[in-house]
Amino acid sequence: MSRVARQPISVPKGVEVTINGQLVKVKGPLGALEWSCHPAVKVVQEGGQVRVEFDRSDRNAGKFAGTTRALIANMVKGVSEGFERRLQLVGVGYRAQAQGNQLHLSLGFSHPVIHTLAAGVKVETPSQTEIVLKGVDKQRVGQEAARIRAYRPPEPYKGKGIRYADEVVVLKETKKK
Repeated sequence: MSRVARQPISVPKGVEVTINGQLVKVKGPLGALEWSCHPAVKVVQEGGQVRVEFDRSDRNAGKFAGTTRALIANMVKGVSEGFERRLQLVGVGYRAQAQGNQLHLSLGFSHPVIHTLAAGVKVETPSQTEIVLKGVDKQRVGQEAARIRAYRPPEPYKGKGIRYADEVVVLKETKKK
């Protein structure tokens, strides 16, 4: 049995959870999200909590229940607090500039890189070497951060590239004669 699915999700004030069959809608001060859960899982709301129940005779239902509980908890957190991912640019001449829903990057290529963000993700550049992505959907924010990082991932010899703020790049030693 899934241990994650046993824990109830507490719904904070200002967040509204609507369950219509398999469709779960979460609306809060920062936005609204909806998700359709697996048929083997049942989502129940009682009072200020949301619980996930499943058929114990189905072997895979416990896995789906744990995943469903985690996704709904992320939806509740997203519409109430939001998610944030920070990126750092390391390298001489590497710069970032936010303009609307686009991010203009200078990454040492012969051309500037213009990245258009997905709907629901906002970008800020507090400094030229720092990028902050914000949004209500954890998956979208993480995916956009991964796409931006993929333009120039950190290389292992000098550590130049785009890295997550909390990422530790282990540098290799150069070749000796």
